[in-house]
Amino acid sequence: MTGVDTVPADTGSAGAGPRAVVAEVAVVPVARDDTGRAVEAVVHERVLAAPSISAALVPDVLGGLVREVAPLLPPPEVDAVVARVRARATGLGVLEPLLADPEVTEVMVNGPGPVWVVRRGHLVATGVVVDGPTAHHLVTRVLAPVGARADRSSPLADARLPDGSRVHVVVPPLAVDGPCITIRRFGARAVPLSAFAGPPVVALLRRAIEERRQVLVSGGAGAGKTTLLNALAAHIAPSERVVTVEDAAELRLPGPHVVRLEARPPSPEGTGQVTIRDLVRAALRMRPDRIVVGEVRGAEALDMLQAMTTGHDGSLSTCHANSPLDALRRLEMMVLTGADLPLAAVREQIASAVDLVVQVARGPGGTRGIVSVAEVVPDGAPGRRVRPVATHDDVLAALARPARAPGRDR
Repeated sequence: MTGVDTVPADTGSAGAGPRAVVAEVAVVPVARDDTGRAVEAVVHERVLAAPSISAALVPDVLGGLVREVAPLLPPPEVDAVVARVRARATGLGVLEPLLADPEVTEVMVNGPGPVWVVRRGHLVATGVVVDGPTAHHLVTRVLAPVGARADRSSPLADARLPDGSRVHVVVPPLAVDGPCITIRRFGARAVPLSAFAGPPVVALLRRAIEERRQVLVSGGAGAGKTTLLNALAAHIAPSERVVTVEDAAELRLPGPHVVRLEARPPSPEGTGQVTIRDLVRAALRMRPDRIVVGEVRGAEALDMLQAMTTGHDGSLSTCHANSPLDALRRLEMMVLTGADLPLAAVREQIASAVDLVVQVARGPGGTRGIVSVAEVVPDGAPGRRVRPVATHDDVLAALARPARAPGRDR
């Protein structure tokens, strides 16, 4: 038949090739102008109806089924259909090609319509379009493996993909136009400290880590705080025991003795929650040389400051702030949400605990880098609590605060 492939309704025995593991369907005419997508739909239906889906998804079996459904399909298109069917059956379907792109750092589904991504620091629309049922299906696929759910009674949820990517889900009625999914990806490739600043500033920060100074990285959302924290922590001596505490496990520290702790949200029944504050307290009992808190957002700031001032020199953390001075103000607010303390006492604790604030930002071209490094002044006036010591490329002044003592052997 010219211009048309047909899907055979084979009624043969269950002995040969893909027929052994894949259920059979009726004859389906497939127009050649959209053969790949049509074959994908038919093959996907047969895989889902198979006695063993995992057996049907074996690449060789699946490839044989595709060739059976569309004998005239060129080999490259056969491979493409196999990849798409496997993604639909086991992964995140239409999002899988976007998640496989190493240049994509965020994927955004805004209900039915085009999927958006951040690629090389730029927000762009893709050619991928999802409908309402697909968006709801993606929500289920993301949340089901971690035992979470998102529905009208609980329309917000967080999860983590197997590769460590962080997922945030909002569904109706909060998401007016349909389910919204935001996936923050974390590349497997480590970004060196030299990618964030010029050589003199890199040398300054490396020396600060070696001298066990306490460092707070601040910046806006997507500015590269976690990536910079990874780059800084890469210079921690391999002999040190490091405990990381995160809301979602994003850090990839290269040291041989790293213990990773991750918070747990409440179950759909509202039980079983483990907060960052709980984990910071637990980390103090785990004999850490340094504690790395991925991000402080609330009352756990007090526990982090106490850890920094009780023998765990060289600890690191991040927070959202527009400048080093704003970072200290944010810490004050977060501490005060968890404790009824005088403001003067909180400021004194912060000045004692934090040595350096490193401000990172994303430029107009999508590049991310250090814009300033400030040293905390212990007895500074309200408007002069930090002292600039470096820009992106140049060191402006030597560090005035003494280096902290190296960790003792225990």
